[in-house]
Amino acid sequence: MAFTLAACAEMLWQDKPIEWRCAQLHEMGFQVGLWNWPDHDLKKLEASGAVFSIMNGYLEGRLSDDAGADMLLASARETALVGKRLGVARLNLHGTGLGEGGRPKLAEVATPLKWVKAIDTLHRICDLAEELDVQFTLENLNLPVDHAGVPFARAEETLALVSAVNRPQLRLNLDLYHAQIGEGNLIELCQACLPWIGEIQVADVPGRCEPGTGEINYAGVARALQNMGYDGPVAMEAFAAGDELAALDAFRAAFTLA
Repeated sequence: MAFTLAACAEMLWQDKPIEWRCAQLHEMGFQVGLWNWPDHDLKKLEASGAVFSIMNGYLEGRLSDDAGADMLLASARETALVGKRLGVARLNLHGTGLGEGGRPKLAEVATPLKWVKAIDTLHRICDLAEELDVQFTLENLNLPVDHAGVPFARAEETLALVSAVNRPQLRLNLDLYHAQIGEGNLIELCQACLPWIGEIQVADVPGRCEPGTGEINYAGVARALQNMGYDGPVAMEAFAAGDELAALDAFRAAFTLA
């Protein structure tokens, strides 16, 4: 059993063109994660040869109100077509639209009525995904450090939404960096989320750098995931503490098991 390893091109070699980063990761045997597609030249991304594991699946919109949901669906449709062009495996969503620095464009409190609306919106997303033959993921975020004011941010909340919808077109993007800051207890969290995981993302805490630079025992997490039977994608969405090649080697070592 082996994990499929990927890395976020946006956070590595930031002085290099994005297509160079994608090609470099592909040459090293990693799939590639992207953020927002309008920031890049699609023809150059296609020419990089990269296999794209995940990309932000929307540009604007929200889960929990009518106007936001309509914006989200329109944006997700446009983005899904780009994702199909690039062969992106998963299209990522958040509890609400994110602005500069990852802050929410509209800070919200997730009231009971907003939970009901969010589930309805996610069913509409699944209908779109079924129509276009794509898959979306919903990512957990942390509130204390990076994403204050985002509704449905905690992993327990994204799990509740995805499991309530319970359709194959919507999976969890379980980000263990965010979960460690907001919740901890990562191995049991992985176990609870396991039936709905589409991708796992990792970075160490504090600092959001590669495994081995902080407090998380990622080798232990990797063994636990293997014992659970998880063999899906694991992506490093992290900055390099120093040299990018060394950071990627450390990530690969943490998630390469005998």
